[in-house]
Amino acid sequence: MTNIALDALTHAQRERLAFIDFNLQYFGQVARADLIQRFQTGLAACTRDLASYKELAPQNLVLSHTTKSYHRLESFIPLFEHNAESILSALCRGFGDGLSSGIQPSGYCQDATRLIHPSSEIIATIMRAITSKLAIECQYTSLTSGTTSKVLVPHSIVNNGARWHVRAFDRTKQQFRDFVTTRIECPKILQSLIKPEESADKDTQWQTIYDIILAPHPKLKYPKAIELDYAMENGQLKLEVRAALLGYLLRQWSVDCTEQGILNCDTYQLHLSNKSQLNLKELEIAPGYQE
Repeated sequence: MTNIALDALTHAQRERLAFIDFNLQYFGQVARADLIQRFQTGLAACTRDLASYKELAPQNLVLSHTTKSYHRLESFIPLFEHNAESILSALCRGFGDGLSSGIQPSGYCQDATRLIHPSSEIIATIMRAITSKLAIECQYTSLTSGTTSKVLVPHSIVNNGARWHVRAFDRTKQQFRDFVTTRIECPKILQSLIKPEESADKDTQWQTIYDIILAPHPKLKYPKAIELDYAMENGQLKLEVRAALLGYLLRQWSVDCTEQGILNCDTYQLHLSNKSQLNLKELEIAPGYQE
């Protein structure tokens, strides 16, 4: 019956209801002000949209008179299917219309094949914990420890080039670490307040920004090809990168991190040219890196 009612709506109405659905699923709440800001509609129209959504899915939300926002209920069942890859890309850009269709293949433009696909519900739970500044309890499977119970305080979701991971404070290890989203199972949000030392502003590796300079590998015969690939200026590409993400970037783009550029230039076409000026730490995964 819900699907029939949704199909009867106009595209504009579906966009607004999908926006409500998305905010509840990924942020845990939505207010009329959110609809007004996104769609530039009047207060009465926003009230009607929220009433329509509540009629379609009364088990999904409840009005808090304290915050004047609608909050997600534990009985929440999404009205719209939000593709995880589309949502993660949209979250990085700043989410737009609330509608996230599945990725449609094109005969003229092909994206890279993806082997790892995160669960949209896992991402939704983590995002609600992040926006509410709460911890999650979950099962996590690692290559070194197998499956263990963990309590994590997440503050960011990151695409490291190969897969999505969560930057979070691990209460067992008492430090900030990276956790692959596909290895997280049965996450449950804990309602207790987090400690000050568990917040993102205490994550030194996350807050530290490095200015790095990439250049064509010194062994390349025709470095201009690489300069064109990366739109370099004067043979250099300057980037600002968080310390917590630098190792992933250098590995993803096969950057030779040796001082003299001694790795095979057929494989490593970029060189970290200002390594000597950086006080780099914890970059074991970077190609050719040595302390």
